[in-house]
Amino acid sequence: MKKHISQRIAALLFTAVAVMTAAAQSARHFELRNSQDGLSTLTVYLPEHPTGRAVLDCPGGGYAHLSLQNEGHDWAPYFNNQGIAFAVLKYRMPHGDRNIPLSDAYQAMKTLRDSADTWRINPYDIGIMGFSAGGHLAASVSTHAPWAVRPNFSILFYPVITMGSGTHQGSRDNFLGHDKDSKPLVGLWSNETQVRAHLTPPAIILLANDDEVVPPVQNGVAYYSSMRACGNNCSLLIYPHGGHGFGIRTSFPSHPQMMDDLTAWLKALPSPQPHAIRVACIGNSITDGFGIGMSDEQGYPAQMQRMLGKGYLVKNFGVSARTLLSKGDLPYVREEAWRDALAFRPDIVIVKLGTNDTKPHNWVHNAEFKHDLMAMTDTLKALPSHPKIWLCSPIPAVKPSWDINDSIIVNHISPIIKQVARKEKVKFLDLHSAFRPTDDSDINVIMQRDGIHPTRKGATLLAKIIMEAITKK
Repeated sequence: MKKHISQRIAALLFTAVAVMTAAAQSARHFELRNSQDGLSTLTVYLPEHPTGRAVLDCPGGGYAHLSLQNEGHDWAPYFNNQGIAFAVLKYRMPHGDRNIPLSDAYQAMKTLRDSADTWRINPYDIGIMGFSAGGHLAASVSTHAPWAVRPNFSILFYPVITMGSGTHQGSRDNFLGHDKDSKPLVGLWSNETQVRAHLTPPAIILLANDDEVVPPVQNGVAYYSSMRACGNNCSLLIYPHGGHGFGIRTSFPSHPQMMDDLTAWLKALPSPQPHAIRVACIGNSITDGFGIGMSDEQGYPAQMQRMLGKGYLVKNFGVSARTLLSKGDLPYVREEAWRDALAFRPDIVIVKLGTNDTKPHNWVHNAEFKHDLMAMTDTLKALPSHPKIWLCSPIPAVKPSWDINDSIIVNHISPIIKQVARKEKVKFLDLHSAFRPTDDSDINVIMQRDGIHPTRKGATLLAKIIMEAITKK
């Protein structure tokens, strides 16, 4: 008994010394209550020379305990020395109730964003970092959280990703409890199946090839594959040896390289200005970037972001095949992207819908097109940010692929959009007329073979047209 007590005292002393060591590298550190019962806490380390970036840390432990040092407090000097605020989340164990750790993580993200001005944090540059089961929690927040508490980037160390075959059994049992064999819930919380184009934040995944605790292929590699398939920004770094749980330990064979790799990734990660002009790009597959490799980096919204620079924050809320018509086969207003676009509180909104509405089975509801466009415009106008709204006509449909009809675009869709823009006193942009080949190119240079979607060069042209419109004084 005495030996057990001595071990506990030694562990507490070690924790205290580690926290004090990390705090010595920070301008200020403090602990906050993160749950009503006080069992979840948030320890915040603020850097002396802040860049505005912040990272919320979720240590691992199989959803049974927490590795608060090696995967928590010991990381504070690394981040603070780069001017990055760092917060260690002591989250509560689920004991079969997944909402317990999730609510702790959501609350911690809310605290960081709510305290942005006081703590000199950029609310649009807050990432989440997780290890093992904490990596599952971080990935869950990245893929499931509402916009207000969704991180802007993710750092995942040897993460548990799947709840299906190849999972870490203890993490699954503790997270799902009695529902561990429920196929719907296993699918829902297998985060490789929950990645969404443009909406899941950029990520870096770091793991060891010889990890026998959390199999890399079914977990970290699976998340990377889903991110890449969606065209999202994601990096995967697999080191030859090191097993599981290496964290920040210098005994990890690839420790120096790993730290350099992570530092380089963080430096390359774009960081918008805290008060950048927010631009929401709403649309169908043309906005989404269908047929363009790495569309989240090469689609027209991403290219427009590079043209506009750090003074703007451009987000892609495009979803392929969607209609403006509420009675269409796939209405845009039923998508999470629409809810996210509203939660984004944009200063400028680009609405480019209507192409899919020309399909015969959708255009039978043509009498409601004007009403639905006005309803969407009114919803956007009612946002607290009072955005400037641009209603755009569809670009030309060079071929009748998927029964898309350019005649309907020219003679019906575009005139209605122009009429609504005038009535609602918002801007109208005639992309059908403006989106044309330049003197030194032809239509095949800016359009894919289907005659509907822009190529990468076409996306550049589209970005330039819209950029010049929204910045024209």
